[in-house]
Amino acid sequence: MRNKFEKQLEYLHVELIKMGTLCEQAISMSAKLLLEEDNITPENVFELEHEIDEKEKEIERLCMKLLLQQQPVAGDLRIISSALKMISDIERIGDQASDIAELSKYIVNVGMEGKVHIGDMARATVSMVEESIEAFVKNDLKKAKEVIDSDDKVDELFEKIKEELINLIYEKGIDAKASLDLLMAAKYFERIGDHAVNVAEWVEYSITGVRKNNEHHSI
Repeated sequence: MRNKFEKQLEYLHVELIKMGTLCEQAISMSAKLLLEEDNITPENVFELEHEIDEKEKEIERLCMKLLLQQQPVAGDLRIISSALKMISDIERIGDQASDIAELSKYIVNVGMEGKVHIGDMARATVSMVEESIEAFVKNDLKKAKEVIDSDDKVDELFEKIKEELINLIYEKGIDAKASLDLLMAAKYFERIGDHAVNVAEWVEYSITGVRKNNEHHSI
């Protein structure tokens, strides 16, 4: 029975990695839309969001199967309950990427100088998502803590974008509405970072059994 449980747990890890990879692709695509790179359309991101939603349902079913059929011990329960919490945050990351893709339609009157840190934010959040899931799969507490600490970098980039857009509106008279849309897109990247931190904190819980009461409640 234990051997069967271990195999199903490995399968859970594989599915989580797939879900995380879909999110990483969605984040990267949404950034490319804002930066007007490649021939990507918002619909490409919307399709990925749908795949992420479906993957969440699959993993949810697998977790329930593990809970109901395998009679897990306390440590196993923490792993499975953490995975259930994690996929909720990962699914929200897909939603945020989709929101950015939607906004990209309206951000046409902001020059590239106003978007200079968007690519940096996207790369930072992709890394956070990737490493938080890797920390879970590898049972790596140190990596989970590194993800939590790296959230400061994303917050700093958001502040930089905000300051630069304010200066561009006042000094160069760029389109204020488009600038606000770009600022909102940056805010969504910041929220993605918050969700990645939540995932890392659930990894901590799955390893230590201690859950910090400081969950980011990004919506």
